[in-house]
Amino acid sequence: MTTIINTVQKLKERYKSLREGQPNIRIREAAKLLGVSEAELLATSIGEGVVRLEGNWADFILHCRDLGRVMALTRSEGCVLEHKGTFQKISIHGSDPHQVATVIGPIEQRIFFSNCKFGFAAEIQGARGLMKSFQFFDQAGEAIMKIYLQRESNEDVYEQLKNEYKAIDQMADLDIETIKTPEYASEIDEAGFRKEWEEMKDTHDFFGMLKRYRLHRQEALRKIGDKWAYRVDRLVIREVLEKAAEQELPIMIFAGNRGNIQIHQGKVKNLRQIDNWFNVMDPDFVMHLNEDSIDEAWVVHKNTEDGLVSSIELFDHSGELVAQYFGLRKPGIPQNVAWKKLVDTLKRI
Repeated sequence: MTTIINTVQKLKERYKSLREGQPNIRIREAAKLLGVSEAELLATSIGEGVVRLEGNWADFILHCRDLGRVMALTRSEGCVLEHKGTFQKISIHGSDPHQVATVIGPIEQRIFFSNCKFGFAAEIQGARGLMKSFQFFDQAGEAIMKIYLQRESNEDVYEQLKNEYKAIDQMADLDIETIKTPEYASEIDEAGFRKEWEEMKDTHDFFGMLKRYRLHRQEALRKIGDKWAYRVDRLVIREVLEKAAEQELPIMIFAGNRGNIQIHQGKVKNLRQIDNWFNVMDPDFVMHLNEDSIDEAWVVHKNTEDGLVSSIELFDHSGELVAQYFGLRKPGIPQNVAWKKLVDTLKRI
């Protein structure tokens, strides 16, 4: 235990020194500079506004309905989505430890609890005052999702959850793990792969197909041929969202990580370019897209029982998915003609 305490104290001192030189640095960036995970860095403040949590995370999320209006934040490496609203409807599927939550309402998420390992309640003083939040991290200490209280939030419920799920041993080792990179096939049955793609009945069939063929998502796009997928300018989302805003065209945005996917459904209005970040700054929805992180953009078409569904997919320099963009649609309803027309105007490269 002494070794753990000494290690935490040294990291805490390094973090304090870093912030003295860069007072506005975000904890995620500070963790990278210090060579640790964000969870490890946040844990240096346990006892000083941070409380470590433990328990069944699926049960915890169900209680989040009682928090009222909050701000939910989820990010990939290059895209941050923030929604203000309530955890209106939550459904838990599967059995522990592979449970999945479907959150529907103003906040829409797909939470994969098998990749949710660490949880904290954090009360941190910021430029806007004291910010109270629940923060969750995966096995590698990378952030999965954060839930920030708002003025209208129920602080009594926050306190109840913080106390009910408070870990017995606050200073226990976080036991950070290195997550193995999946192994992909060097050769596949390409004819069979193309046939399955063409005969898809639902966009969700795509994930099972990738798993069966042991294909990386980006490699699948390269193999399928330009009838179904082709590259466009990597900064194409500027143009797409500007046209969607002009036309008042409702869209869907997916962004997330191995533990949570957050989804925006609706129109976008207030677009702003700030340095290398392209942003949506609407009252209850914010998107921050780091354009420096984008290496490739693809238009992707998939068959469904409702007809063709078209998306734009962004990948970073390591081949990981940054974000996806669709026209807003529901099962049983064909793709919006205006969205397909917009996608078809994008120049291939």
